Amino acid sequence: MKYTVVWSPAAERKLASIWVDAVNREVIADVANSLDSQLTRSPYTVGESRPYGQRIAHCLPLGIRFEVHEDDRLVRILTVWLCQPSGR
Repeated sequence: MKYTVVWSPAAERKLASIWVDAVNREVIADVANSLDSQLTRSPYTVGESRPYGQRIAHCLPLGIRFEVHEDDRLVRILTVWLCQPSGR
C-alpha cells in the first residue's frame, strides 16, 4: 500500500524559492519528484531516523526533514534545504 506525501506550506515555499534561484531548475524538480516517489513507496527506507519520530534525507542537492504517520499512510515533509558541498 502506498503512502500519500504532503509538503507543509513552509516546505513548499522554501522549495519554490530554491527552484527560482537555481541555475538548473530541472535538477531541483527531478530531485523533489524522486524524493516524492521514494517516500510514496517506502518512507522508512529513506534517510535516517531522528528524535520525535522524524527522519531526514539527502538527495543532492536537496535535504528534507519529514515524519511518517503510519495510521494515515501519510508522509509529511516538514522542511527542505539546499545542501552545500563540503569545503565551501
